[in-house]
Amino acid sequence: MSTDRDRFLKRLAGRTPWDIIVIGGGATGLGTAVDAAGRGYRTLLLEQHDFAKGTSSRSTKLIHGGVRYLQQGNVSLVLEALRERGLLIRTAPHLVHNLSFVVPLYDWWEGPFYGIGLKLYDMLAGKLGLGPSQLLSREETLARIPTIEPQGLRGGVIYHDGQFDDARLAVALARTLEDLGGTPLNYVRVTGLVKEQGLVTGVIARDEEHGEQFELSARVVVNATGVFTDGMRRLDDPNCAPLIVPSQGVHLVLDRSFLPGDSAIMVPHTDDGRVLFAVPWHDRVIVGTTDTPVDATPLEPRPLPEEIGFLLAHAARYLTRHPTPRDVLSVFAGLRPLVQSGKGGSTASLARDHTLLVSSSGLVTITGGKWTTYRHMGEETVTAAAAVAGLVERPSVTQELRIHGWQETAREEVTMGEYGSDAAEVEGLAAENPAWGARLHPRYPWRGVDVIWGVRREYARTVEDILARRTRALFLDARASMEMAPTVARLVAYELGRDTAWEEAQVAAYRQLAAGYLPPSP
Repeated sequence: MSTDRDRFLKRLAGRTPWDIIVIGGGATGLGTAVDAAGRGYRTLLLEQHDFAKGTSSRSTKLIHGGVRYLQQGNVSLVLEALRERGLLIRTAPHLVHNLSFVVPLYDWWEGPFYGIGLKLYDMLAGKLGLGPSQLLSREETLARIPTIEPQGLRGGVIYHDGQFDDARLAVALARTLEDLGGTPLNYVRVTGLVKEQGLVTGVIARDEEHGEQFELSARVVVNATGVFTDGMRRLDDPNCAPLIVPSQGVHLVLDRSFLPGDSAIMVPHTDDGRVLFAVPWHDRVIVGTTDTPVDATPLEPRPLPEEIGFLLAHAARYLTRHPTPRDVLSVFAGLRPLVQSGKGGSTASLARDHTLLVSSSGLVTITGGKWTTYRHMGEETVTAAAAVAGLVERPSVTQELRIHGWQETAREEVTMGEYGSDAAEVEGLAAENPAWGARLHPRYPWRGVDVIWGVRREYARTVEDILARRTRALFLDARASMEMAPTVARLVAYELGRDTAWEEAQVAAYRQLAAGYLPPSP
């Protein structure tokens, strides 16, 4: 059966140069491509695996100004992030919502210290603020966080930030790019750069599904490949100095009983200098994150035993119920593309600002930053890229551009709410085949229609694409996701016209992948 991806691949056969080719289908690449297409530029986005396969599906699920950056004195980054947070809640209300956070206070000085700091946070947000911070009594803190450690508790401070589903926003941005006339293509790997007289004029790319190779012309090429930034830069200049210092962040997922209620916990300072979050998400609890310098940048980073131990130990300090490895439903690792500061020190101290570079050959590189600022990064990148290419100057429209599925009032259902205005069409698939209305697993809300929709309209190609990023089963409960794999494989195979051998290979590959999301047996 023909899919959107098949249709997009046919566009690569044409010889007309693209205005902009963006390499990388994470937050930054998608934001850049959407901005470019929004300005009317002929835009192609190429991703070597699936959209948000890497760092962009492995975040703490927060759209936030960054309280920690305020502590570091990086007021400009906080201002930028708070502004972008406010814009994103307006342009994607079906995907981003307000979440209250409680900072528990155990020492006498913490109340005035964090209270004043969070009032400054409110002030910097201005009209785009989500609600005022305020001091809580001990009783009020326990009412909001019933499982917080009561011994020595003096009270708390409550403040507000944004929460979202990172992979779902990435998919919505790919759909937005398509809506704007752009071309989002996953599973197309850029293997080389085309140059004429020392200037980058295109890319060499390979369709990872069928092995076909393409030479694609472009007026400008953007490198938005996150932790793989330096690898792409070396295709341009083999002698370029490294730019990225990768850092690994790990998150644990626990049952909701560890943190009932509607508020998250934020601990401002842990042993490694990072903040610790315990955040309710999709009726589970995410605890994170670590900050571990790493040398390698695999597509599937694995948590280290000491990182898991670190998070379990810190969770036990602040929760009355102490989690053990047996309580962990899933554990996932992501790599941050931190930019070299030249000052040494830990990765926890490196700024999360973004960096925009243009090489002597005209390759535009955008890296660093975080999900919250993806739109602003994209805007800056396209402005620079258009100047490099000599494109007609056009203003960015993304400040007010509604993300695909925009719906002012999000639905409450875990799955349907994130489809936004597409929800009715997804529901309608059950009329085509009533069996698709059945749940994939008795403990989770996803159904066959979610799989069919993921393949037909959201570019999913594999069992992993469905269970990791179209649904979030892998990240919420790795064991349960393995149980769903055969049903998902059968539905994906039906939609793509694959045979039983493909199904079996997909299930085996997925189960091997998902095993890495379980903590080591004690």
